[in-house]
Amino acid sequence: MEAHTTKTSSRTRSERKLAWMLCAPAVLAMLLVTAYPIAYAVVLSLQNVDLRFPDENSFAGLSNYITVLTSSLWWTDIFNTVFLMVVTVSIELVLGMAIALVMHRAIFGRGIVRTSVLIPYGIITVVAAFAWQFAFAPETGFVNDLIGAETDWFGGRFTSFVVIILAEVWKTTPFMALLLLAGLVTIDGQLYEAARVDGASAWQRFTRITLPLMKPAILVALLFRTLDAFRVFDSIFIMTRGALDTESVSILGYNQLISRLNLGLGSAVSVLIFICVFLIALLFVKGLGAKLDEGRPGG
Repeated sequence: MEAHTTKTSSRTRSERKLAWMLCAPAVLAMLLVTAYPIAYAVVLSLQNVDLRFPDENSFAGLSNYITVLTSSLWWTDIFNTVFLMVVTVSIELVLGMAIALVMHRAIFGRGIVRTSVLIPYGIITVVAAFAWQFAFAPETGFVNDLIGAETDWFGGRFTSFVVIILAEVWKTTPFMALLLLAGLVTIDGQLYEAARVDGASAWQRFTRITLPLMKPAILVALLFRTLDAFRVFDSIFIMTRGALDTESVSILGYNQLISRLNLGLGSAVSVLIFICVFLIALLFVKGLGAKLDEGRPGG
């Protein structure tokens, strides 16, 4: 028994070593591409660098971070970003699971169904945002005529968020569905057959077989979409440009860096966004405690 345990432990260490060796080239490439921009952003965030006043550059320490964190605009943008992230990802998870189940169980035309579902995700985000803006604009859109309303969708904060959420859900739900479909195809069909023999209903099979075994796939899908949703920029920039208190943290960073040319404050915002993204990833990986081998029969 002891020898078997030692052998298993040795095999585990060997597999981990192999995993690190396989991941090393990708990790090295990512570090080379991202390490310098991140480090440079941190350096800029500690300085007063404003391209409008190039002769007034100086060391600022943490004052840029204090300015951002004590600003009501930052916290408003954080609320907007988290609100959009939670709402869109929640809707996408439900719709993505439904679409994944349909694609997985489609008997005829499975390839056509999967291709059709993925069309929105293949459209460039800026193009999709313009399409939704034109569709809901009172002057050029057809939505008001379709539902018999005279709403100025981009004239208020709530209605603007509605259009932004609809556009984000329409655009990225196929991505969520694709990731969940990848998890569905790994489930052994014999488990469902055994459950049917035991008299389990469709809902019981879904909650007691599908969901538990798809935990790793759901975690990956939620992680990717949550990180992407937190950095939402294109849709808001095209539709409202952050007006009517619809600005996200990415729009705030853009305004500081590009519009106002304040590299110090803009870099501080960028570093804080990076920290938020890192904490979200850490929350998913550590907080939920899902492991790659969870969701496998006997795992």
